[in-house]
Amino acid sequence: MFFEGFDLRQVDVAEGSLRVRIGGSGPPLLLLHGNPQTHAMWHRVAPAMARRFTVICPDLRGYGGSFKPPATADHAPYAKVAMARDLAELMTALGHATFRVGSHDRGARVAHRLALDHPDRVERLALLDIVPTIEHFERADMAFALGYYHWFWFAQAHPFPETLIDSAPETWWRAHTAKGGAVPAFFAPEALEDYLAAARDPAAIRGMCEDYRAAATIDLVHDRESRAAGRKVACPTLVLWGEKNMIGTWYDPLAIWRDYAAAPVAGRAMPSGHYIAEEAPEETIAAFERFF
Repeated sequence: MFFEGFDLRQVDVAEGSLRVRIGGSGPPLLLLHGNPQTHAMWHRVAPAMARRFTVICPDLRGYGGSFKPPATADHAPYAKVAMARDLAELMTALGHATFRVGSHDRGARVAHRLALDHPDRVERLALLDIVPTIEHFERADMAFALGYYHWFWFAQAHPFPETLIDSAPETWWRAHTAKGGAVPAFFAPEALEDYLAAARDPAAIRGMCEDYRAAATIDLVHDRESRAAGRKVACPTLVLWGEKNMIGTWYDPLAIWRDYAAAPVAGRAMPSGHYIAEEAPEETIAAFERFF
């Protein structure tokens, strides 16, 4: 059953309303999704974690059923500073002063900023299939530009990429996630429908592109300021990456993350591609249970 035992609700934060799925009991565990997905990506992991934790799975601003600010010239509404602030406010609204965070892809970039900006609140941090955004851009080469070409396409001026995607949203989504092949079977039907419903929403496509525009502009400003000030992740950190994807091929993820952390960093490759929680749910659950 899809998210058995979980409630789906809207929770207001200062700038809008977040769609949130909540279940379980125990210490709070915040799970953040990646692109081009929604909180539904956690449907195999969240129920297992809910046996020991209160699991909170929101859609990030701009994604799924959460509020979607308009495009702006400075992309500030989609800065990871703003997206992280939403989540701090969400957890306050739910009565959680401190919490653990599990995160994937774009959500992991928000989680990194959440740990930097709200260090007294994040107790433990798990980051799936990323290195810091600033490292991607500063190390960019031909392999990165071709492999992650969408970082540069989505970051083109509004509304160029949105117009193209909106002309055939499901075709784009399937091509983006399948890399030219068939849509992987590990996407459960209920999750897939949630992803495609978001893809058919022009406001969600705009939000996604603004997320990437922010990453290439205002987020780099904030990241360089944090680095220059010596601000690092202060809590224990777990780094996981898909052995069939590119993070472990292009980078030494543990070495990079240790430069950005003031606390222990551990992790390993997972038997999956990019979509770790859906491709290797049992391994993800086991890693989370040990770490959290």
